[in-house]
Amino acid sequence: MPDYQPRTFDPGRHPGTSDRALSLRMSRLRRRDNGPELALRRLLHASGLRYRVAWPVPGQRRRTIDIAFTRLHLAVFVDGCFWHGCPQHLHLPRTNAAWWVRKIETNRARDADVTAQLGSLGWTVMRFWEHEDPSAAAATVRTWVTEHRA
Repeated sequence: MPDYQPRTFDPGRHPGTSDRALSLRMSRLRRRDNGPELALRRLLHASGLRYRVAWPVPGQRRRTIDIAFTRLHLAVFVDGCFWHGCPQHLHLPRTNAAWWVRKIETNRARDADVTAQLGSLGWTVMRFWEHEDPSAAAATVRTWVTEHRA
């Protein structure tokens, strides 16, 4: 029988939670098809626009575009205030604060990398915060699509 080897500490790995209820709540958050994203999609669809959902980012495994207008090369993202570090609404948990700071910084770096990757491929990238008015975001997207279809 092999000897038990304790797992070494990895600062990039989540340290776990001290609150099971919080852990359960966080695990139930939707990564896609969440409220702000659905609100924007409904408004875009109601105005006659057609798009792809969760379209793969070219050249990046496991990364997707929330709303993609593939022929026009327009990528629309709806970023969550907590996960993407909204300067207006970010409130870090007190428990494991250093880990959460690294996590949010990593997410923001990944967002910048995806934006740069798409830009280098000729895509236009629009990012909206989840707290922004979906009507205003839809109007911005609609205006851009109308101008670039001609």
